[in-house]
Amino acid sequence: MVRENTGEAPVKASFLKRHYALIILTLAYTSSHVDRGIINIVMQPIKNEFHVSDTALGLLSGLAFAVLFATLGIPVAMWADRSNRRNIIALSVTIWSAMTALCGLAGNFSTLVAARIGVGIGEAGSSPPSHSMLSDIYPKERRSTAMSFYSLGVYLGAMVGLVGGGYVATHYGWRETFYVMGIPGLLIALLVRFTIQEPARGHADGMAHNTLVRANVKHVFKHLWNTKSARHIVIGLTLVSFVGYGGLTFGPSFFARSLGLTPQAAGLLLGPVAGIVGGIGAISGGLLADYLSKRDMRWNSWLIALAKVIGMPLMIIFYLSSSLSVMMPVYVVSSLLGAFYLGPSFAMIQSLTPLHMRSLTSAVMLFILNFLALGFGPLTVGIISDLLHPHYGEESLRYALLFTSFVGVWAAVHYYWAGKTYPEDVRRMEAEHHPAKV
Repeated sequence: MVRENTGEAPVKASFLKRHYALIILTLAYTSSHVDRGIINIVMQPIKNEFHVSDTALGLLSGLAFAVLFATLGIPVAMWADRSNRRNIIALSVTIWSAMTALCGLAGNFSTLVAARIGVGIGEAGSSPPSHSMLSDIYPKERRSTAMSFYSLGVYLGAMVGLVGGGYVATHYGWRETFYVMGIPGLLIALLVRFTIQEPARGHADGMAHNTLVRANVKHVFKHLWNTKSARHIVIGLTLVSFVGYGGLTFGPSFFARSLGLTPQAAGLLLGPVAGIVGGIGAISGGLLADYLSKRDMRWNSWLIALAKVIGMPLMIIFYLSSSLSVMMPVYVVSSLLGAFYLGPSFAMIQSLTPLHMRSLTSAVMLFILNFLALGFGPLTVGIISDLLHPHYGEESLRYALLFTSFVGVWAAVHYYWAGKTYPEDVRRMEAEHHPAKV
């Protein structure tokens, strides 16, 4: 099958459509991170009302959400590789938004956990098909930038959740926070379903998609493991996210316990940095990766490794200080560098993956990432905090967060190794799976 450019108008329309689709998919991703992270700003009120430990809070924000979120992503992605991805995303947004609002009705801690599981079920169907759609809209040389723009959803969602959620929680209560943050997602679901189009698979790579070729989970795991750069990217991405989810989950509680801030005050400090600075870092990381990779593809991965190494001393200063005048400038710089990783990581995995398994590969990657990082990152911080509490009291959370932040250096090693084989692995994948371009 050959696709031809028949005129300037269709090209312009295609240009507008792909950027519009990127914006709407980013809005959906933002909604998912608002609903996923809103629990973080209200953890202290929940702890006070239900009288639960930090370990239980880590379970609520991490493993309880991650188990079905990570697991269901795989069958949903298999569905997405064979069906309409746009419709699957719209359905997913509807489910997680409704379940977030239901969290506010929880009468006890167990029902709150059940509602959070429902949020995880909904969010399982968003990112894998979104990654696949964006890879069919943007060519490989622009993919890191596009994926970085998409990853703005992480940071914008965190900002909306921290600032908006902190305000609502302080003035109206933690239950109302879930209502206010959950309902707008239903409008986003309508935008996804009725205003963007399903792209042709392989369009951006100039390749024809063979609908008869199907992938299964075993093939994807084998592909990720046997492709050296992909293996190290997934490991590095998981380790970085392990640190990130632990810090994001317990950051407001750390500010409340060690600095005595209210949810609103903590949200106003952390939210703009997470959203604005993190967003700038995400876009900068994608642009830098695309720019540097034109000369040497290995910099897609090495840029992330460098950012993690530079950021580690800043994390030490941040967690060992009790002065906001010292902590906030350090937090700004570390947030900027810390946001480099998402877009290039997602883009590299998609570029290393054959057309017929892109959604499923993304889902398997996110399964590993979310089961281990989201599932056990906050839980590990909570366990360490509870273990240290007899010795350090309310300061135990500070040292738990500091200890887990060193995992970022381990991640940098894997990103360095990934960069060494990335160009060769991309060329081999294209030669083996897509020998003829359309």
